[in-house]
Amino acid sequence: MSMFPKPYADAVARLRVASGFVLVIAFAWLSHPDARSLSMGLPVAAIGLLLRAWATGHLEKNTRLTESGPYGYVRNPLYLGTLLVAAGFAIASQRWLLGGLFAAVFLLIYLPVIELEEQHLRKLFPDFTGYANRVPPLWPTLRPAKSANRFRWRLYVRNREYQALLGFLAGAAFLIAKTFF
Repeated sequence: MSMFPKPYADAVARLRVASGFVLVIAFAWLSHPDARSLSMGLPVAAIGLLLRAWATGHLEKNTRLTESGPYGYVRNPLYLGTLLVAAGFAIASQRWLLGGLFAAVFLLIYLPVIELEEQHLRKLFPDFTGYANRVPPLWPTLRPAKSANRFRWRLYVRNREYQALLGFLAGAAFLIAKTFF
């Protein structure tokens, strides 16, 4: 049973990129970092970025069910990484309003998108249901389900995860500049 009606999930899936631009504008306008908030928030964001990088080094979109690397611990490590990056930037910005805005976007846009993607994976890979029964969606298990394949830089590059790194560096540089200049 779906948590979100399909028409809603389809509509918000199209809003995902636009919501990112709105969040960047809100972030730029509302953030008020200091050295302490940067030292607390940027490491959280960096952990999220590393999780995303680790995940993309295992992900072969639409060709095989990925169960290795972080996918052995959590079904949606890219979204969990995104959530950690957003939380880290919210902490660094010292604005709980931004944290609330990031959380609302995640709940109203990303969760329905996750559901749509999982429906797609169920159709594409018959093994997905068994995998979904073994591996939690967003809160990692401490015992990985499977971890046979190794991280591959080729996949990291093919999945264009370097774009997330560039976004992280731009956000961190912005916060540092806003703090010290």
